[in-house]
Parts: sequence; C-alpha cells; structure tokens
Amino acid sequence: MAENSAIKPVDHQAYMHYALSLAKKAPPKPTNFCVGAVLVDEAANAILSTGYTMELPGNTHAEQCCLAKMERSQTKRSKTEISEAEESEPPKPGAAVQRLVLYTTMEPCNKRASGNMPCTETILKSKVNGTCGIEVVYVGVTEPEKFVGENVGRARLEEAGIEYIQVPGLEDEILAVATAGHKES
Repeated sequence: MAENSAIKPVDHQAYMHYALSLAKKAPPKPTNFCVGAVLVDEAANAILSTGYTMELPGNTHAEQCCLAKMERSQTKRSKTEISEAEESEPPKPGAAVQRLVLYTTMEPCNKRASGNMPCTETILKSKVNGTCGIEVVYVGVTEPEKFVGENVGRARLEEAGIEYIQVPGLEDEILAVATAGHKES
C-alpha cells in the first residue's frame, strides 16, 4: 500500500493520525462509534491492511474490516466468495511478516450488542497455534461505556501476551469523530 510511504518507522502518532483519517470515512450513526484501524508489519514499516467502521457490509467494526481485508488479500478470493462469518476471521500472515501491530483509534470491543464476534476475540485468534499474530495493539482512546458497559478487552489482550499501548495526544479529536451522529445527553 502506498499510504505508508510518508510514515517513518514506529511513528505512532502518524499511524494514529492515519487511523483517524479512516475513522472519518465511517458513516455517523447513533448506535456505534466511528473508528479507524491500520494493520502494520512494524519491522518492514509496511501497511498491510486498513479498515473503518461499516466499511464492509453488515454491522462491521474497523478492526473487523481491516482483518477481513487482510484475509481477503492473502487468499486472493473475490468479495463475493467471503461470507459474513469469514469477515471476522483474523489474518494468517506469512513467514515474511516480522512484527504485526494494529493501530486503532478506539480500544477494541470485547462485547458486541449485535452478536457479532468481538474485535478482541478476532485479535486473540490471530495468535492461535503459535502463528505470527498481532503482537501489539496501539490505541487512541478507551471505549466509552455507552453501549455495552465496561470493556475488558485490554485485560484479555494483555493476559494473552498482546501488548496494549495507548498513543496519547489525539483523544479529543478521536472522541469527536467516534461519537459523530450520537445524540448529546
């Protein structure tokens, strides 16, 4: 992907800005957050996939879209061949990927009101059977307790050995974009 050419290696602010630019593409709705996600091979400084809320059909989250697109690019199957269930499957990176990290503007969900697989679960499945999975999740803000209560996704990721690192500095802008379309209470 050409989008990474201007981003220097491990420039967490720049990757988070890019994720925020993706979040701005999400359609504002009162029932979800507008989130952006970027999957990066940190060792190669290469963007492998991107996603934003509702980018793919269904009630899809940014991380879900990002990881589904990664899976699609690896299997080279057409969009019509991938079912909604497969859209939640994690990437299965090849041996060439050295350090897989995910930038997301908001903490990955641990519970879905819609019944879809939570993003935390999808991230955890990326490390199944010792495969090269997501090793670090860089987050812009924690998930507000608006829809499903307290999010324990961070604890689940850390318990599984996945680093969780908050990237400071964009919280106000991220929350403004994330809550676009919400009624003020």
